[in-house]
Amino acid sequence: MKRIFIATGLLATCSLAASAATLDTIKQRGTLVCGVSAGFAGFSTPDSQGNYKGLDVDYCRALAAGVLGDASKVRYVALTAQNRFTALQSGEIDVLYRNSTQTYLRGVTLGLRQGPVNFYDGQGFVVRADSGVKDLKGLNGATVCVAQGTTHEVTLGDYGRANGIEWKPLVFDRTDTMLQTFFGGRCDAMTQDASALAGSVTTQAQNPADYTVLPQTISKEPLGPFTRGGDDVWTDIIAWLHYGLIEAEELGVTAANADEMTKSTTPAIQRLLGSAGDLGSRLGLDNKWMLQAIKAGGNYGEMFERNVGKASPLKLERGLNATWTKGGLMYALPFK
Repeated sequence: MKRIFIATGLLATCSLAASAATLDTIKQRGTLVCGVSAGFAGFSTPDSQGNYKGLDVDYCRALAAGVLGDASKVRYVALTAQNRFTALQSGEIDVLYRNSTQTYLRGVTLGLRQGPVNFYDGQGFVVRADSGVKDLKGLNGATVCVAQGTTHEVTLGDYGRANGIEWKPLVFDRTDTMLQTFFGGRCDAMTQDASALAGSVTTQAQNPADYTVLPQTISKEPLGPFTRGGDDVWTDIIAWLHYGLIEAEELGVTAANADEMTKSTTPAIQRLLGSAGDLGSRLGLDNKWMLQAIKAGGNYGEMFERNVGKASPLKLERGLNATWTKGGLMYALPFK
């Protein structure tokens, strides 16, 4: 029995070491390589100096701060809908934070792992305000701009067949080309995630008041990160980063007060910030890794409001992305 126990223990140790490949690579490299989109306002957009900003970018920064102790140690790789998963599979990037919908087929056929949902969205439509279109039935026979290689392309066909709407898809392999075409007047409507539509109108339209985002959505679009399969430690880090940012919001821990909150006597706060519990070491990280992550850009609520919420040009409501205590779906697994 003793020999079996020792062999099992050695196997477990070897498996843990093998599954930490991405974390080890990042530590040796000294830089996190993060896959993002090239131009989704509120999620990932480079400014005039090439500095990326957005909700997905803030997750990358928080991750770098937690793993490497420095939020600036990130190299961003701008990816399209067509090459995002290949880039992750090939090892070109360490994690995919580009706003990607989590689905059954993506979960079981790509050799990738889907992390916790960090933004709940739905597929919507935008039209010209003077078009007279008030709902989706008004788009029967319309030309609709849609991005290739997305769930939107599939859902557009599914919804049309199920509801007797014969729209004419105009498919683009680049989002920027699709936006130029729609705002140039070639399509009667454009379909994307509702959040992306709000960003597109706000930042790309010459006069945003000329366009209306229709109130209906035709799908569930749970957006979240992807990691490579077989790398359990790294996948766990990605998951617990998200839960930690939600937990911080629930507990009132912010970027501004995080250091002071390390003195709290509340057990949940102590464990989250590494003052007690020895939790970070279980993932090969410093016990204060979440403290560093939160200081980099705040809790989930702060990140949301700054990038896509009322403090941003998009001015989106929290809605389903509110915490469970406020009627939303964001819920942190306990840090214990």
